[in-house]
Amino acid sequence: MLKSFQLSLSSGLLALCGVFSASAADSWHWHGFVAQGLIQADQSNFVNDDGDISTDLTELGLNGSYKLSPDWRLSGQVMYLDGGNRYATGWRIDYLFLNWTAVNSLDWQLNLYAGRFKNMHWLYSSTRDVALTRPMIVLPQSVYFDAFRDIAVGSDGLALQSTNSTTLGELEFIWSYGATPINREISQRVIATQIQGDTKQKFVHQATVFFRPADSQTQWGISLLDSDFSYRRAPVDMFFDGDFTVQRVMANWRYSAELWELSSELVQERVHARGFYLPVFERNQFAQGAFLLGSYNWSDSTRLYASYDWYTANKDDRGGALLSLQSGGLIPRYFGYQRDWGLGVTQDLAKQLRLKLEYHWITGTGRLGPNVVPAIEINRSRNHDLWAVQLMYWF
Repeated sequence: MLKSFQLSLSSGLLALCGVFSASAADSWHWHGFVAQGLIQADQSNFVNDDGDISTDLTELGLNGSYKLSPDWRLSGQVMYLDGGNRYATGWRIDYLFLNWTAVNSLDWQLNLYAGRFKNMHWLYSSTRDVALTRPMIVLPQSVYFDAFRDIAVGSDGLALQSTNSTTLGELEFIWSYGATPINREISQRVIATQIQGDTKQKFVHQATVFFRPADSQTQWGISLLDSDFSYRRAPVDMFFDGDFTVQRVMANWRYSAELWELSSELVQERVHARGFYLPVFERNQFAQGAFLLGSYNWSDSTRLYASYDWYTANKDDRGGALLSLQSGGLIPRYFGYQRDWGLGVTQDLAKQLRLKLEYHWITGTGRLGPNVVPAIEINRSRNHDLWAVQLMYWF
């Protein structure tokens, strides 16, 4: 009798452990990706300073999520990047957040995020971190400025996402508030290679509305951004304490058909600078940019891309004449704008193996980093080309 009871208890415990293990396995999901390629940005410092062919096109990532309960989930991604001058080389945590699904009904979904959440406000901001989910290797720089990548991908703070379905269509609202830590290397790539002080993002506040009309293949959106930055000089520094306010107004549109897709984003960005160059310096300037990106499914395994990207650093000086005049001729006019024509092709070689190729014809250097104090000694050509090829595998 006792032996029979012990056997029954053991069987019960083993069954319970099996249920728990199966439940834990069902709650845990993870994915990874590896991408490596070759890239050359001739006559510019986009990748390196000499314009040679480079292998600085490496992306390694591992992301996962764990379902704590039906309404709570923990998600994160660790990433290694080597992009030359485009962004800081090394490991980073792109996001690590707790997600609470507060409402999940047929017509209304409400999610709250706390931690290092992803930027979900722009068309490709939530998918730019994975090579597989980006439409092109190099996204339009008017909106997706690569030197600013680690600041724009996500923030530490709180976010909210609400989706409502009505007879008129689907309305999505996204709100977020937070800040991103900025190290010295990121500062040097965005602001100036010579800086020695500390840069801090005080906050970034964003709000977005997307509308998808019923019985339509279009999506319309508008996004607002407000952010403050500060720079505090080092004991030995050629720059002064400074403060920057960055404000963006963005509109976007997407049309998706069976075999092709068109998307576009327009941005106006206000940059109000105080100090930094001199204690009494102040400048209030509006930049503008826009891109049109199209894709076509040539076959089940081949997709073609074409893009046009336009940017001007000062909407009142589109040709850069004032920029050259204010700098005493030190900064050429072509640093005030940038135009980019791009063509690309994606070929699926196997189930989880993809090859991307693309070429860009670029005029102007207004979107090359660093952005505040440009590298005029390297970028001496108004016209410069860029090509890239990247092989990616995901699991």
